[in-house]
Parts: sequence; C-alpha cells; structure tokens
Amino acid sequence: MTEPRTYETALGASSRETITLLGTDLARDVMGTVGFGELAFWLATQRRPTPGQVRVFEAVLAALADHGFTPTAIVTRLTYLSAPDSVQGALAAGLLGGGSRFLGVTEDCGRFLDDVLQAQDTLPTDDAGWDALALAVVQREREAGRFVPGLGHHVHKDGDPRTPRLMQIAAEEDQTGPHLALFAAIGRVHPQVLGKTLPLNGAGVCGAALADLGLPLPLLRGFALLARTAGLIGQLAEELRHPVANDIFLSVDLNNRSVAPDPS
Repeated sequence: MTEPRTYETALGASSRETITLLGTDLARDVMGTVGFGELAFWLATQRRPTPGQVRVFEAVLAALADHGFTPTAIVTRLTYLSAPDSVQGALAAGLLGGGSRFLGVTEDCGRFLDDVLQAQDTLPTDDAGWDALALAVVQREREAGRFVPGLGHHVHKDGDPRTPRLMQIAAEEDQTGPHLALFAAIGRVHPQVLGKTLPLNGAGVCGAALADLGLPLPLLRGFALLARTAGLIGQLAEELRHPVANDIFLSVDLNNRSVAPDPS
C-alpha cells in the first residue's frame, strides 16, 4: 500500500484542536497581536518584518488604497449596481482593472529599477554616482522611445504628495535602499533629457519601496491590489450610503448617439 501524498506548507494548517500559521498558534499568538499589514508582509516573505519595515509597508498600502473615481472604482460601483447580490463580483471587477495604467505601475517600476540595478557590476555610493546612472538610463529609454515607469502623473503634474512622504518615512526607518535611491535620481536628472519636469508618481515610489523591502518582484502588483481592495470596499460602502452608479450608467445610456458603422 502506497503512502498518501503530503503537501508541505509553512502557512495555514489546522488540526481538530488548533490552527497554526507561519509556525505560530493563530488564536493565541497572532489574533489581537499581529497587525494585518505585518501579517501580509510575513505571509509573503515568511520572515517577520521589523517595526520599521512594517511602517514603510503600511505606508505603501495607505498610499495605494484609494485615489478617487478611477476606472477601478467606477467599474466596482457599476458592477454592484448590476449585481448587488455579488459583492465579490464587484470587488473582482475593480481588481481586474489593475494594469499598466492604474496600480500596475507599482510592479512595472519595481521591476524596471531592479533590472537596471542587476545589470550593474557595482552600485553608486553617492548622489553624483546615482545621478550619472539615472541619466544614462533615462537617455537609453528616450532613445528607445519608451517611457520610464513611475515618471509622470495625469493629475499631480506639479508633484505627487505621496512620493516625498514615502521617501521620508523610508529614510526615517533606515529602509532607503538602491531602488529608492535610483528612483530619486531619475527624478533629479530626467529634465536634462526630456526638456521638462515630470513628477515621480506615488505608484512608482511604492514599487521602489516594496523592492527595497525585499518583497518578491512578481508579487508587487499583488500588494497594490491588496491595498486597493480596502479602497474598493470603501467605494462600495459609500455607494450604499450615497449611490452614484445609476447616475453614471444613465449619463451614458441616455446620451448615446447612433452613428453609421465604421468598419476597420
């Protein structure tokens, strides 16, 4: 008789009497003791973060939780209007919109910065060195006709308020690493190449901060979605109190105009 197959996990497991999580007793050692941000970090890395790491991580979550009537928020409200019996569907609809234009920049920027850093034999040790590296990077992307992830914002054209604050928090907690250093340098030197000054946006700085915390690069968008889930719950809660989804729907439905087909 063959032995039954086993599936190893360091995450959640349960017996008749107990539930364990990350090698600890969930009820006794986690509930009421470990904050949700700390737990999310711990689950992803299987290493317990320091208080400074938790502060930076939770600042990222706060920065990405909600940004007004973005497409992700609108589609969540409209899906709830269409299917009020499916809260999970409304939340999923909003999260599925987290891509290259909204939320996905967090991962795109983190990966971009990391690719640059991994290609260096040695890393700069002062601002002048970081500026030289950043200048070469921006020039390369400009020549290739590509945008630098995290550079520019459609609303905060004079500066995204989240960016300096997150950099400040990271510095206070001694969590400023090479990703944030390179991102800051890009902010300083890009006008020399582009001929104009663009803001370093909040999604980009969040990606840099998460990468400096050592979080897995393929999961950076997941952390952005974790943050936005809280925001979308807030959007649904406000929709319950002050509905606007039907007005959004009717503003399109009652103002459409029939035109002749335009075959491509």
